[in-house]
Amino acid sequence: MNSTVNRQAAEAERLEARFGLRLGALLNEQAARTPHDISERLRVAREQALASARSSRLLTASTDTVVGNGRSAVLGRLPGWLFRFASVMPLVVLVAGMVLIDEWHDRAQIEAAADVDVNLLADDLPPDAYSDAGFVEFLKEDAQ
Repeated sequence: MNSTVNRQAAEAERLEARFGLRLGALLNEQAARTPHDISERLRVAREQALASARSSRLLTASTDTVVGNGRSAVLGRLPGWLFRFASVMPLVVLVAGMVLIDEWHDRAQIEAAADVDVNLLADDLPPDAYSDAGFVEFLKEDAQ
C-alpha cells in the first residue's frame, strides 16, 4: 500500500511539474508580445510566485512526511490502539446518538398515550361510553 501511495504522489508531482512547464512556456510566449513595463511586472510576479511555491513545497515536505504505514507524521506518533480507538469513536458516537433518539421518541409516545389515558379517566363519562354506538350521535347533537 505504501508503494502505491508513493507512486501516486510521484505521478501527481510529475503531472504538476509538466503543467507548470506548459503554463510557463505559454506565459513566456505571451510576455514577448506585451509592452516592456508590463512584461517586467509579470516577470517579477512570476519570480515571487515561484519563490512562494518553492517555500511552501519545502514547508509541506517537512510537515507531511509519510510514516511507514501511510499515516502522516502527526497521526503516526499515536500508538496503534489509540489510532484505532480514534477511528472507531465517530461510529460509536453515531450509534449511541441513534439509540438515544429512539429512546426519546419512545418516551414521547408513551407520555402522549398516558396523557390521553389520564384525560379519559378523569372525564365525567365512563370509558365504556366512548365505545357505545350512540355516543357519536350524542356528540353530534351536543355540537349543534
